[in-house]
Amino acid sequence: MLNMKIIDISMPIHPDMMVYKNKEEKRPKLIITRDFENGSGIRETKVELELHTGTHMDTPLHMIEGGQDSSFFQVKDMIVPCKVLDFTDVKDGITKEDLEKNDIQRGDFILLKTQNSDTNDFQPDFIYVKESGAKYLAQIGIKGVGIDSLGIERGQPDHATHKLLLGSGIHILEGLRLKDVEEGR
Repeated sequence: MLNMKIIDISMPIHPDMMVYKNKEEKRPKLIITRDFENGSGIRETKVELELHTGTHMDTPLHMIEGGQDSSFFQVKDMIVPCKVLDFTDVKDGITKEDLEKNDIQRGDFILLKTQNSDTNDFQPDFIYVKESGAKYLAQIGIKGVGIDSLGIERGQPDHATHKLLLGSGIHILEGLRLKDVEEGR
């Protein structure tokens, strides 16, 4: 039996959480739908948020017209051993050359720890995966890639990183909290 350590690397959902580009319309809303005052004897709250909020998976349909929706996800593909790779020394974007320095194999699910993990505020110049890095990961045939920013790419008008990864069947996990997670399996 595989001995596995499980670590929660998700962002807590609350109205003041970090959201992409600090856009107010992306903030989650907690709406009280029932409360004790109305005689119901219970309290219920509805959460309203975009699917691209906090720690989330991107579907192919997010960037590929006619791509798969959330039916693309299978639980067996999400609860898997992973490799955390430390890229805290990268200042801009993660390239093929950066990735080549690591032992990345076909079928791996990798998590990219960067300087993004050191802040709880949205940084417009966040660390991301450049197109050359996405091509490299697609060529290897990894299962998935996660990153500690709210986007796997930034400033690419053609969304090449997303399209390369999602078009290759690679799962993208964004908005990870990896500050207290060490490099390794």
